[in-house]
Amino acid sequence: MQKIKSLMARQGLKSPQESMADLSPVENLRIPSKEELRELREQPIDPQAEQEIIDSIEEVYFSNDSFDMVQHELEKLPPELNLQELEDYRDKLKRQQAAELERVTALQTNLQLAAVICTNARRQLSVAKEGFTEASLGLLANQRRRQLLTGLLKSLRTIKTLQRTDVRLSEMLEEEDYPGAIQLCLECQKAASTFKHYSCISELNSKLQDTLEQIEEQLDVALSKTCKHFDVSHYTKVQLAYTLLGKTQTAMDQLHMHFTQAIHNTVFQVVLGYVELCAGNADTKFQKMQYKDLCTHITLDSYIPCLTDLCKALWEVMLSYHRTMQWHEEHDKQEVTVMTVSASVVDRSYVKKKLEHGLTRIWQDVQLKVKAYILGTDMSNFKYDDFIVVLDVISRLMQVGEEFCGSKSEVLQESIKRQSVNYFKNYHRARLEELRMFLENETWELCPVKSNFNIAQLHEFKFMGQCRSPSVSPSRQAASSSGPAQEQLSLFQQYLQEGNPFEMPAEHREEETEDVLASNGYESDELEKSVYQDYDSDSDVPEELKQDFVDEQTGDVPLKSVSRETIRSKKKSDYNLNKTNAPILTNTTLNVIRLVGKYMQMMNILKPIAFDVIHCVSQLFDYYLYAVYTFFGRNDMYESSGLGLISSRLRTTLNRIQESLIDMEAAGENAGVHGPAEDRKEKVPSPHLSQMVVLTNSGTLYGLAQRVVATESLVFLAEQFESLQSHLDTMMPAAKKPFLQQFYSQTVSTASELRKPIYWIVAAKAIDYEQMLLLMAGVKWDIREIMSQHNVYVDVLLKEFEQFNKRLGDVSRHVRIPLPVSNVLWEHCIRLANRTLVEGYANVKKCSNEGRALMQLDFQQFLMKLEKLTDLRPIPDKEFVETYIKAYYLTENDMEQFIKNHREYSMKQLANLVNVCLGSHINKKARQKLLAAIDDIDRPKR
Repeated sequence: MQKIKSLMARQGLKSPQESMADLSPVENLRIPSKEELRELREQPIDPQAEQEIIDSIEEVYFSNDSFDMVQHELEKLPPELNLQELEDYRDKLKRQQAAELERVTALQTNLQLAAVICTNARRQLSVAKEGFTEASLGLLANQRRRQLLTGLLKSLRTIKTLQRTDVRLSEMLEEEDYPGAIQLCLECQKAASTFKHYSCISELNSKLQDTLEQIEEQLDVALSKTCKHFDVSHYTKVQLAYTLLGKTQTAMDQLHMHFTQAIHNTVFQVVLGYVELCAGNADTKFQKMQYKDLCTHITLDSYIPCLTDLCKALWEVMLSYHRTMQWHEEHDKQEVTVMTVSASVVDRSYVKKKLEHGLTRIWQDVQLKVKAYILGTDMSNFKYDDFIVVLDVISRLMQVGEEFCGSKSEVLQESIKRQSVNYFKNYHRARLEELRMFLENETWELCPVKSNFNIAQLHEFKFMGQCRSPSVSPSRQAASSSGPAQEQLSLFQQYLQEGNPFEMPAEHREEETEDVLASNGYESDELEKSVYQDYDSDSDVPEELKQDFVDEQTGDVPLKSVSRETIRSKKKSDYNLNKTNAPILTNTTLNVIRLVGKYMQMMNILKPIAFDVIHCVSQLFDYYLYAVYTFFGRNDMYESSGLGLISSRLRTTLNRIQESLIDMEAAGENAGVHGPAEDRKEKVPSPHLSQMVVLTNSGTLYGLAQRVVATESLVFLAEQFESLQSHLDTMMPAAKKPFLQQFYSQTVSTASELRKPIYWIVAAKAIDYEQMLLLMAGVKWDIREIMSQHNVYVDVLLKEFEQFNKRLGDVSRHVRIPLPVSNVLWEHCIRLANRTLVEGYANVKKCSNEGRALMQLDFQQFLMKLEKLTDLRPIPDKEFVETYIKAYYLTENDMEQFIKNHREYSMKQLANLVNVCLGSHINKKARQKLLAAIDDIDRPKR
């Protein structure tokens, strides 16, 4: 093709394009005739020969347009020209030129024909365009433009809607439809991303981001509201909103922060309100104070109301947390049934652990706030009832903590224990001083109570009938006693929807009215009549007297019980036919019992101070026992009597009380001994008997009525303590239980032992034993014949006993004399009489066998008459007298053994047996030997 173009250029021929360009579409176009086209087609053409000719053309002819063919050919001529060769070469070149020219001409003809065809096609296309194509394509273009404009309109409308979503978002936020607002906002953001190629969308995206941040802020505020007043629907919306934002874990972190803040703000506002109310002015300095300092400004009058409101507010916070946990537990159960992604499982696990760990943290914050409030005020001067209310409220709060997170509330226990110990020391000190005042002004008159009286009827012991745990407050017990179903409900179950465990219940005074006092010693006229109607029954006989033995823990030989027949027939020792079998106690005793009830109530509410309380309770009993002994039992007469009226256990107990509790220096005793001031502060001066109590009047049997009331009220108090032992034992810490056991075994059980020394004084003075000794000294015992008539001193002694019996009856008209008391009195009198008889027989200078027989006759007469006056069996010291009388008949060897075996007799009495009985039958050496044996026995006593 390149060769053809070169040849055409050399020949001055134009290319088809140039030829077509020179021709106008119509004027310059020459269409070959049919003859020319046919002539061209009919010329014989040998393609192979023609190709060979063309191929023989040198390549140089096709090199470039500036090639000079003539010059080239001339240069090829040889030096010597041969005409023939030149002509042959010229012919060759002509053939080559003709062949190439023929091809060029054919190509030009074809090109011209193609140009004509194209021109005709263009003309035809122009006609078609004008007739159909331009109109149709215009319609298509307009349709496409319409579609584009419709899409643009929709986009503009969407953008307009997006720009107006802020109004709807504001409405949703006002309606607290946080999930809907977030959903709308997210959808707007997604839609805005589609139109981000519009310039106005960037501003809209920024606006939507600001709105989301605003929603998060409002969500945080809404979340904080659930800390005080939990609402299920509200909290559900908030959690759903945080889930849409993908910030569930962040929400939980924020929630715990809000709970902590809610606790602080709540307690501060409650305490601040009371402080400002009590201050009476709007001083702003309180608002700038720390909570701990603010608590010190609470007044005593507002302390309990403020504490109650404080616990109410904290309860609301803890209840909200409890309900929050419930919501998540129920929500998790619902989600378990639905296929959830791993991220949701991770969130639930995180929330569960966070809530569980938050329980202890929340309760610790509550404890610290309440601790600061408790320790901010000195409660040592609180009234008892007010302090019990404080303990009750704190006890309920500790119960809440135990149910809330299983905590033992060590912080609260330690703080309230510190306050309780401080309060209780001051309170107990004041009560001991009060008890001393009561005892010193006590006239020991009978306080008439009903026969069925028991401590459970007193207000102070009502809590014991409710069988409750020490950690549960009394007010809660009132609620729990309403039914078995409600007892099983926890505080959070009881007050889940409404109410508050710290609401103070209204007191019903009419239900708390005590009915324990009798009128004039009788419960009613009918009851007085029934005493005589039931006289023959043994209902008034104590159960212990129906047994074979009465164990008074005295160490003596047990007394034989009185038979029913004896009681029915005589009842000589019953001086109470006109009295009911009501307990004997005084107003002071009743006050002590009430005080013990208060102490136990305090201990029952706050178990950690149980030991301190029980120790103080023991001091109340110790002081009462010591006072009764000091007033009525201390006497030097029986110290030398040798009767062992005070047991070693009782003596040890009295010495212990005197050393540990009695301030002898304040009492004027042991003035030279000065103990530490701190030790003296814990002690109480010894009480003094009221001057209105006269114990020296023989007409009243030396104050027997007062002695009976004092001693039996102490015994009754001991019986009440015995009934409380099991309850106290459950309260006492295990390490301190030996103290309680020792208190009962060495102190409480010795109360009945005071009967012996107290009633001995009456027995020692009521009968004139000295007169009997004088009458016995006037009797002649060295008679030579057996007498059938007893001596007059026996009748005198029996008359003394009859008079004593009558005076006992007179006393019993005012104060019931229980059978154990009358038995002790008769026992003392009989023992003293029998020992006086032995002493009288030991004063005999001369005595014959007939005189010994007279002694036996006198004693048998005394016993026979005595058994008609008293039901006491066996007769005390009967063997003491009989053995001594029979010793007059012993031989020398038997007497030596008798001296060794019978050390209950005094040295004088044994010496009299040797001198009078064996004096005329043994030599001086044998007598000295026996007297030496007696002296050996007496020496250790000296």
